[in-house]
Amino acid sequence: MSGGEVAGILVAVFWAILVSFLALVLVRLAQTLKATTKMVAEVSEQAVPLLADASATVRSAHTQLARVDAIAADVQEVTANASALSSTVSSAFGGPLVKVAAFGYGVRRAIGMKGEPESRRTVVPGRILPGARRGGRRNRRSKD
Repeated sequence: MSGGEVAGILVAVFWAILVSFLALVLVRLAQTLKATTKMVAEVSEQAVPLLADASATVRSAHTQLARVDAIAADVQEVTANASALSSTVSSAFGGPLVKVAAFGYGVRRAIGMKGEPESRRTVVPGRILPGARRGGRRNRRSKD
């Protein structure tokens, strides 16, 4: 056998090994693709009902949000009406009620001072009350 024939046999052997290796890789790749196809089919079967449930949940949430929006609008209207009513009642009855309360206070004060001597009834601006009338509080800083 010549050197060319030996080289040809070696190339043929290496070529057969390479083809066998590639065939093995292709078989494993085919198995991986089958498993991937099966997994994608299973995920699709489970995902379709989940998407349908999610869609129904979103529709229900949208309906509830529409109801809440209507309720919020009603509450806002009621709040505005209550504020308007409060300001109306305050302006209509506030002034006269203050006047009636002041008149009642004046009448009570006049009736209460009816039996007191004249010196106690007069009010002198800037006059300091005697110690007995200031009240019974003690100075907090003193250690009495």
